[in-house]
Amino acid sequence: MDHDQYERGMQTRREVLGSAHVDRSLATADELTSPLQDLVVEYGWGAIWTRDGLDRRTRSLINIGMLTALNRPHELQVHLKGAVNNGCTRDEIVEAVLQTAVYCGMPAALDTMRHVKALFDELDGNRST
Repeated sequence: MDHDQYERGMQTRREVLGSAHVDRSLATADELTSPLQDLVVEYGWGAIWTRDGLDRRTRSLINIGMLTALNRPHELQVHLKGAVNNGCTRDEIVEAVLQTAVYCGMPAALDTMRHVKALFDELDGNRST
């Protein structure tokens, strides 16, 4: 393991997703899941998210598109919050979802938009039904 890359990854993961989320993920890790958590931190967050080629806002918008296409609602919810933390505006997030409607299909975009609305409602202090 590259400990410096791991530490950069952990710092970035905390900045994007929030320490509470990261702490929950690490607290539930066990003998089976810890190796995957380590890979996620070292490579996903340490090797990729810390690269200079794209800013975090752009990476977040790309993730919204990819997670919509892959139908990964749990990770989508996490990365929608990360997009807000990375400075993506509501309009940018909605535009990213509209883009997915054309390339991923309307059902995928509709599902993602439900998650976007729930997040916006949460941020506005409204309870989503």
